[in-house]
Amino acid sequence: MKVIKTDIKDLLIIEPNVFGDYRGWFSETYNEKVFKDNGIDIIFKQDNHSYSKLKGVLRGLHFQNEPYAQSKLVRCTKGKIWDVAVDLRKSSPTYLKWIGIELTPENHKMFFIPQGFAHGFITLEDNSEVQYKVDNLYNSDTDRAIQYNDLDINVIWPSNEVILSEKDKKAPTLKDSDVNFK
Repeated sequence: MKVIKTDIKDLLIIEPNVFGDYRGWFSETYNEKVFKDNGIDIIFKQDNHSYSKLKGVLRGLHFQNEPYAQSKLVRCTKGKIWDVAVDLRKSSPTYLKWIGIELTPENHKMFFIPQGFAHGFITLEDNSEVQYKVDNLYNSDTDRAIQYNDLDINVIWPSNEVILSEKDKKAPTLKDSDVNFK
């Protein structure tokens, strides 16, 4: 398993080893020791699975405020997505910086997003599925969203034609949010 550091501290791209032959392939997607050796010393508490029927479904930018913030280990198991993480840690030198990565079943890449980040993705193909582990349980009282096209963050999405949930349509701007990461 290869762990790749990004330009944002603690935000990592993980490329698992894939062993294949004429029957198919095998891949180890989580290894506690490898993760700990690379500074990811957390216990995952919940697995989530998302299905998007259409290309252009945009989910995000989502996060949970403290004390229920979540780290996420994200992978695409069907279709194709553009996955984005935004640093919302106010004391971070990379505050409001973001990184996007294409995740597909074929590239096997995973995105580790630590607590203190907003997360979102857009589907690049119909019938896309995303699976992710989180280190804190869902908490509706701290569940938050920020507009995907917030000008203070300025994420460059691969498409301007997006399909949003009602929650994401009504999401506040960063300036109007109550994000509480230090």
